[in-house]
This record gives sequence, C-alpha cells and structure tokens, in this order.
Amino acid sequence: MPVSGARKALGSLLWAVGLTALLLFGAGLAQWVLLLGVVVMMAGVAVTACLIGGVWHRAGAATLASVGGFALMLFAGPAMYEVYMKTVGEPVPAVVTEVTDRHARKGASMFCTVEETGGGHEKHSVSEQQNCFGQAREGDRVEIRKDPLGLLEPRLPDGPDQQDSTRIAVYASAGLGLLTAATIFYGGQRRRAG
Repeated sequence: MPVSGARKALGSLLWAVGLTALLLFGAGLAQWVLLLGVVVMMAGVAVTACLIGGVWHRAGAATLASVGGFALMLFAGPAMYEVYMKTVGEPVPAVVTEVTDRHARKGASMFCTVEETGGGHEKHSVSEQQNCFGQAREGDRVEIRKDPLGLLEPRLPDGPDQQDSTRIAVYASAGLGLLTAATIFYGGQRRRAG
C-alpha cells in the first residue's frame, strides 16, 4: 500500500531531522568521550545508509548522505567545542610551561603544558584538539578557557593566523548538516517500494 504524500513528507522530515541530530550529538559527544562519540556517529551513518539505500532503494542519495554525514563528523565536533569554550568557557590566566612535539606513528602531535597563575597553580596538558598547534611558546602568558562543568579540557587561545577558523568550522558544519538532512529528506520523498 503506497504511503500518502503528507505522511511521506512528514516521515522523511522526521528521519532527516532525527538522523542529522544524532550525527551532531555524536560529534559533540566525541569531544568529551572520543570512543563513545565515534560509536554514536558511526551508528548514525550506518542507519542513514541502510535506511536510504536498503529500505528506500535510493543508492545515490544514500551515498551522498553517508559522505555528508562523515564530513559532518569531522567539522561539527571541533566547531561545537570551539563555540562552547569561547562562549561559556571561563577565562583563566595561565603560563605555558612546556611545548612538546611528540612524533607518533601517525605524525607529529603537539602538546602544551599550561599552569594557572592564580589560585592553586593547577596544571593542564592540552593537545592539538584543545588548540595547541605550536603558536604558544614556553613562558608565554595566555588566557585559557576552562569548561565550567569540568567535562572538557581547557582550550588555548587562537593564534594570529586562526582568526576565522571557528567561523569557517561553523559554516562548514551548517552546510554539511543541511546537505545531509536535505539528502535524507530527498531520499525519503523519492523512495521506491521494495
């Protein structure tokens, strides 16, 4: 029995919003617990591909939505982290005590050790994920941003060549989110009976 146009549109819209929200949730979760976030995101991409390609029989839309979902994972998590920390992160004065470049199998990995200059002189080791890209040098006084909930690692300030990086990541995330949602919606509207 064919699905009516209104029910098909509503169902397609709900799937598009729900699956895109799941991918965004996983990307944000990965900033806190990487493995759990990756599992949620991969599950979201798998459900998207199976639904559009397997149930709705729209292989092209399934491919585009999956690629868009993977790309969304790469941009949305860091964009959420940066916006969150710049918006609600508590500014704390600190000094960079050490900058190391650890060469791992996958390439160089920068790590910065910062010590808060007020209070208990708490030390933090931040990685490239928290904006340690070598723009800070030992002895530099910086203003880190600390998560008021204490879930995320502190973030180093942007370097002079990073002024537009947050805006670019947000725009890329928004575009990829819209592409993914629109492709899921299109796949649902053009679904074929099995």
